[in-house]
Amino acid sequence: MNDTATHSQGEALSERQQAVLDAVLALMVEQGDQLTMTAVARRASCSKETLYKWFGDRDGLLTATVQWQASKVRADNYDRQALDAATLRKSLRDFAENWLSVITSQTSIALNRAAIGHAASGKSNLGGIVLANGRFAIGERLKPVLEAGRAAGLLDFDDAETAFRTFFGLVGRDVQIRLLLGDALASGKAEIQRDAARATDQFLALHGRQGAVPKA
Repeated sequence: MNDTATHSQGEALSERQQAVLDAVLALMVEQGDQLTMTAVARRASCSKETLYKWFGDRDGLLTATVQWQASKVRADNYDRQALDAATLRKSLRDFAENWLSVITSQTSIALNRAAIGHAASGKSNLGGIVLANGRFAIGERLKPVLEAGRAAGLLDFDDAETAFRTFFGLVGRDVQIRLLLGDALASGKAEIQRDAARATDQFLALHGRQGAVPKA
């Protein structure tokens, strides 16, 4: 179920385009939302004409950047017809680890801070771009896993979106808001793995069919 990163016109990103988007993220960490096409072209060693050709306008570049960052959060490959308790638990835990690694990175913190500022000021549609290509797109990647778990008799829930929001809340807790407000949380690999495993166990305690998903 791995997603291929695409830019706003739906084409697969080349390595050169990925490098441009990494340059955008690096600039956002350094400069916040004071991002210009000129600065991106300079950092990425390409022309502004190339940026406009690849991504359209500034919003198109920002959309592609958010999609590129969000594409790092994905569900594992699995056989829907042979999904068992161990595979389901691993898929959920790996997704949680993946997501926590992304949202605790300096690039995501900078991107989300900029999106919040833009949403409050009405300067651009960056807030909507982050919602559509971040949170909402990520939900559409995990909900098929949840639905497959229900179809296999491993999970019990009425609505996939509600179940996803429960999982999302258990994984994220207050981590993202604290980081956005400048709290220096420990978010190394060991802490992320621990938190992801705990969130998965909590979710399965709530939605796992009795006896179908044994405790880890």
